[in-house]
Amino acid sequence: MNKSLRAARVATFAFFALNGFVMGMWIVHIPAVESRTGIGHAVLGWLLLLLGGGAFAGMQLCGRLTDRLGARRVVPAGAALCSAAVVLPGLAFDAPTLGGALLLLGFGNGCLDVSMNTHAVQVERGYGRPVMSAFHAVFSLGGVLAALVGARLITWGWDLGLTLTAVAVTGLVVTLAATPALLSPPGRVGSGARSDGTAADAGTAYSDTAADGVRPAGRWRTPRRVWVLAVLALLLMLCEGVANDWSVLHLEDVLGASAATAAFAYGAFATAMTVGRLLTDRVAARTGPVFVVRYGAAAAGAGLAVAALSPWVAPALVGWAVFGLGLSGCVPQFFSAAGHTDEDAAGAHVSRVAGLGYLGMLAGPAVIGPLTHLVPLNLALLLPVALCAVAAVAAGVLRADPPPASGPATRPASGAPSVDTGAA
Repeated sequence: MNKSLRAARVATFAFFALNGFVMGMWIVHIPAVESRTGIGHAVLGWLLLLLGGGAFAGMQLCGRLTDRLGARRVVPAGAALCSAAVVLPGLAFDAPTLGGALLLLGFGNGCLDVSMNTHAVQVERGYGRPVMSAFHAVFSLGGVLAALVGARLITWGWDLGLTLTAVAVTGLVVTLAATPALLSPPGRVGSGARSDGTAADAGTAYSDTAADGVRPAGRWRTPRRVWVLAVLALLLMLCEGVANDWSVLHLEDVLGASAATAAFAYGAFATAMTVGRLLTDRVAARTGPVFVVRYGAAAAGAGLAVAALSPWVAPALVGWAVFGLGLSGCVPQFFSAAGHTDEDAAGAHVSRVAGLGYLGMLAGPAVIGPLTHLVPLNLALLLPVALCAVAAVAAGVLRADPPPASGPATRPASGAPSVDTGAA
């Protein structure tokens, strides 16, 4: 394992943590922004759709851009844009200016999200074993840090604009410090070098690419397998969005828990998800991604079913924790598999998974809300239970091997993590 690859992994951790921290600081200060602009909850809800729309647009644009220019160029550009744009909501003074600010912040977030995940795939390919889930865990830890720092600055009475400016400066400093360690784009046929510093075997690494680096017609078409991975990401990130928005209300409204106790529902879910992501890479290396998704999604569905149907608070809390633990390792497997499907189009494929997954996250509250007009909230939560079951059944899509590429003989093709098909 060479030093440049280890440094690239550390740099990738830095960008994931930065993304979680920047977006977390925005979330912590939403009430202050709402008060400053004089808008109500309803208007804010509509404006947040612009944040999501900007993120989706950024993901789709930067997927292809990352494939063309390399993550080494796009990641710092996305990080700088996301960091700088977080200042804008603090400067907004009415609904239109806040809408524009959120559109730009979402766009920067989408650019950073896809490009850093594409670089994470590149790092994982160099390691030859699963490392993706740990990056997503660090993103969560960045959000936790934002909650702690944001709460402290609010109690100190820091001005909103000053706080978000400090966040932007911090983000730019981290970007400048981490960028030199990012990997160069994978070498083309005949270049004789790979991004991890090892020699490439001419004619095998990019056998589907012409000698002049131009793809044959139709090669930019997204494979069906990637769309299946994207749909599965949508289903499970919709489940995650349900936990974010409905877990606390479930304990408070259905089980009659106090507000303080109900808060532990989301806390249990988020903590279990973070811990699970820190452990998933080792599990995936031993058992393969099919096992992780099949049994993770099944466990998540069982946990949520217990939470939804339990008449007592304690089992419900345990259910929400199991729900988070089961979901924790699933989505990173989809990002990894999409990125390894075709090294030349890793960014475009990751953008499909990230884009549909993000739409699923946004759809969670919108799907459950109308259902509560027809059935009680706890019964509405059985919908994500069914979605987890679908993901568990469809986990076999991860069995497909990545395209062959050069690398050490003891590693899987293209340096991608081993895919164990022995899972039941």
